[in-house]
Amino acid sequence: MSASPLPHPEPISGASYSAAELMPGDAQVVLLDQRRLPAVEVYESLAASADVARAIRVMVVRGAPAIGVAAAYAMVLAAGEARGASDFMGAMRSSGAQLMAARPTAVNLAHAVTAMLGAAERVAGRDALDRVSELASAARDYHRADVEACRRIGAIGALRMPDEGVIVTHCNAGALATGGFGTALGVIRAARAAGKRIRVVACETRPLLQGARLTAWELVKDGFDVTLITDSMVAQLMRRGGIDGCVVGADRIARNGDVANKIGTYGLACLARAHGVAFDVAAPTSTIDFACADGEGIPIEERGAAEVTHPSVGEARIAIAPDGVRVMNPSFDVTPAGLIRAIYTEMGEVVPVGPEAIARLV
Repeated sequence: MSASPLPHPEPISGASYSAAELMPGDAQVVLLDQRRLPAVEVYESLAASADVARAIRVMVVRGAPAIGVAAAYAMVLAAGEARGASDFMGAMRSSGAQLMAARPTAVNLAHAVTAMLGAAERVAGRDALDRVSELASAARDYHRADVEACRRIGAIGALRMPDEGVIVTHCNAGALATGGFGTALGVIRAARAAGKRIRVVACETRPLLQGARLTAWELVKDGFDVTLITDSMVAQLMRRGGIDGCVVGADRIARNGDVANKIGTYGLACLARAHGVAFDVAAPTSTIDFACADGEGIPIEERGAAEVTHPSVGEARIAIAPDGVRVMNPSFDVTPAGLIRAIYTEMGEVVPVGPEAIARLV
């Protein structure tokens, strides 16, 4: 694999790689292009908020918390772009709306934009340079808070992990999907740090293969014992008794505990229930959408057919289906709260999963 080093001198992620960072000077956002992993590790440097919105839409950066961090940094760029605007807040709201439209399911995106608009309101009366500086400070604080939240999530979730066993994860909920450390992978990392002997099975996760391309890449890079399987192999592994638990992330959690995550998560939860395997979710409280009563209210993003019919292989797209075939490509599904043993958050665990426990937690 070819690699270009992370260009930031002191990344908040705390790792040798980072999904998103704001460069010194507050005028450029660097994003690790996750579409090109694991073949190429390369960073995009973006100087316009609209370019960050595009990068979020086309999944240069993905994973709900990481999208939130990228959006917070994009709002800093928006403040720089609005220096000469007669209506500073109007310009900021316009940039925020463009960002929020980029990926509709991940609630962290709206959470970050709303937080940054609040910060913009507080500094709207200052001069242009001060506005950018203050918003940059707020965005970096948002990023630091996400990393710390992931570490707390990991410590809480690690307590329920077996002393030795095999844990399945689906999609990517690691450092690449967050500000750093990860949610589901943060639990696995914290369990290993506590001396637990955890082996990982990563589902490849169709159609964009985030499990194969990203989760496996992270875990191999960090020296974990990880085995990659196709999504359709989980049932057989569970039937043979080779799985001790499941931990996944979340893009949005409804008020009743229903969880939206990458397509295939619901099927994994059903298989876990059928085979008596614990199914857990790890996510920051910023992923909880209190305006959404249950999973029926979570918008499910439908992506383009080419992701299924012409998957990327390196720089090329390979046709694996006939022209003219109809394609369904929802990015997410919803796992009902009743299938989830526990939700790990930075504020504690939600057990049993339901509206009362979530309300008590937050």
